[in-house]
Amino acid sequence: MLFPRGSRTVLGLFTAVVLALPSLAQTAAPAAAPPANAGPKKRVAVMDFDYGTVRTTVQQIFGTDQDVGKGISDMLVEKLVNGGQYSVIERNALDKILKEQNFSNSDRADSSTAAKIGAVLGVDAIIIGSITQFGRDDQHTNVGGGGYGLGRFGLGGVGMGKSKAVVAISARIINTSTAEIMAAVTGKGESTRSDTKLIGGGGGWTGGGGGGLDMGSSNFANTILGEAVRAAVDSTAEQLNADSGKVVATKIAVNGLVADVSGNTLILDVGKKAGVHVGDKLDISRQVRVVKDPKTGKVLREITDKLGDATVTEVDDDSSTATFNGATPPKVGDVVKSSP
Repeated sequence: MLFPRGSRTVLGLFTAVVLALPSLAQTAAPAAAPPANAGPKKRVAVMDFDYGTVRTTVQQIFGTDQDVGKGISDMLVEKLVNGGQYSVIERNALDKILKEQNFSNSDRADSSTAAKIGAVLGVDAIIIGSITQFGRDDQHTNVGGGGYGLGRFGLGGVGMGKSKAVVAISARIINTSTAEIMAAVTGKGESTRSDTKLIGGGGGWTGGGGGGLDMGSSNFANTILGEAVRAAVDSTAEQLNADSGKVVATKIAVNGLVADVSGNTLILDVGKKAGVHVGDKLDISRQVRVVKDPKTGKVLREITDKLGDATVTEVDDDSSTATFNGATPPKVGDVVKSSP
């Protein structure tokens, strides 16, 4: 079939464009997502956040003092665990240490005190923080009377306007050995809705035997204040996850002995107090001779032969259970040490 000269030109351009589409599609293809962090999780503890700066506002909002610092800390723990970058110490273990150390609420944001708590827990880092804003950002007009308070709308007057809940959090990752701040982040959240009441009128945001604030409840989450809290916590968690590479893993030297042998199952005389954790791999060796100073008799060096290694499966304060892997069967009294 013959085409007029102009038609042939248009047809040629159309064909060129069609042939170019595959390469254009390849060029426009989105870049592959970066691989997930495959390194070991950093062991951390999260302290209850300090809320002294906003305490008066909290009392006005809820009608009584509520520990919003604990509530935000609990929510942050959940986000960090789900993020996969950190292994977070259980709340019960943290509370036990805090009680033993006579920890005061006034110490929540103190780096030195937090580092000491973290060292006792045997974690790589401890996360502390403060709530710097907790309330709402008001844009309003008042007519007469006593104005527009944080806790209620229109005290003695008529209020008209638009307000959003705003929550801001600052968090720091503290090195448990040096009390050095390894990372500092700030998370801020605002509600996407506007309302004259931060928590609504139902009172369904309370929970627990003492009627305390349950910030993880769906009722609280559905308020504009709950929406702002969640946004602030999400932002803080994302930044802390991104900064996980700044956390230096604490290397604890484990030195102990095999206390019992049953097949390839070993009971070791070292546990949590010595820095042993489930999943740790320890060297199992046998002492073959001792080198002493010929003048003083002081032990200069113990010479050992490595038998194999053992992976810890259970651990308590003073002992642990491990599975042995090696050619030479271990026996009671063999040496247990951290792998290099």
